[in-house]
Amino acid sequence: MSRIYFVAGETSGDNHGAELLRELRRRDARLQFFGRGGPKMRAVAGEKFRDWIDQAAVIGLWEVLKRYRFFRREFHGTLRDIAALRPDAVLLIDYPGFNLRLARELRKRQRGLKIIYYISPQIWAWNQRRVSSMARSMDLMLCIFPFEPHFYAQAGLRADFVGHPAVIASRVEAARCDCSDSERDPQLVALFPGSRGREVKKILPVMLDAAHQLLRSHPRLHFEIAAASESLRRVIESIVGADDRFVVNVGRGRELMERASAAMVASGTATLEAALAQLPFVLVYRVAWLTYLAARLVVKVRWLGMPNVLANHEIVPEFIQHKARPGAIARAVARLLDDAGARGAMLQAFATVRAQLSAEAAEADAADAILTELRAPFRTSESGAAPDAAGAST
Repeated sequence: MSRIYFVAGETSGDNHGAELLRELRRRDARLQFFGRGGPKMRAVAGEKFRDWIDQAAVIGLWEVLKRYRFFRREFHGTLRDIAALRPDAVLLIDYPGFNLRLARELRKRQRGLKIIYYISPQIWAWNQRRVSSMARSMDLMLCIFPFEPHFYAQAGLRADFVGHPAVIASRVEAARCDCSDSERDPQLVALFPGSRGREVKKILPVMLDAAHQLLRSHPRLHFEIAAASESLRRVIESIVGADDRFVVNVGRGRELMERASAAMVASGTATLEAALAQLPFVLVYRVAWLTYLAARLVVKVRWLGMPNVLANHEIVPEFIQHKARPGAIARAVARLLDDAGARGAMLQAFATVRAQLSAEAAEADAADAILTELRAPFRTSESGAAPDAAGAST
């Protein structure tokens, strides 16, 4: 009976992790799941699984520094949990600031423990030097972008492309509904201000200002704001106030992407989900200035939105930090509503992005790869270090 310990620290990781747990359980009902993630993972794994998403999901250097004591306590608590449970594998889902350090420390302490990472951190964008350390710390990387396995293979880390989970979800939605323009509400603009409270507080006011400017030229428009959780609903409603032109939509982001005619989207998973849903949008993003300046020093890619990264040119307008001006954002959204040529060009580019990410079933392929790794003998690292017999899995 194999035990797997999971660590996810963000809403998107909780969503993908829950699907992965289901796929693993379908293949082997005897598997035992432990760890920490969000409410969706806990609903599948059971009461022993900890929901810590509301506390763990922060963004940016400054926000992490302000909560350093919390993260230090949780980091060492996670190490103690894993040492006590002695799982056969640890499965890390995205959340690189916490999980990359955790992988390194686990490898030092328990060399016989399988360490698998699902949803590769985008170190190819911000810290390529880390790949060598990752190769020494991990047994398998499960990638959701097709160019990533080659990047890791160069450093000696085994990596498999399993497809992007959002592609599978978008296929399910496409089979259920017609997401063409004829089925969309021509007066509905969606706002996706992020999945973390601090993020929403930075980004939503800019989106609301842009929406009010948009209403001057398009007075019949109405807006729905996606909230990833009930706690975020309260944050959003406190910012919006009493304005019936803005409705908060909790937990139905994909359905909103099917109905809206255009959107403003914060950076993150939602940018790719919107592209796969064939929803024209603009990217809006703001963080604390310390975080932004630190990112400028290390980020190696030209664009923030994944559709632009995959296309290698700007297909989605990006309004980041000081460039996130409400008037410019409003004009860009108006163009997507009014200019059939601009709208059509964006939708055509989205179709090309989708073709790059096609796979049969991301979580299903990931589950198969994980079970194969669990059954395989432990491999020594490229550096030749032998596994510590005292730390071997049971």
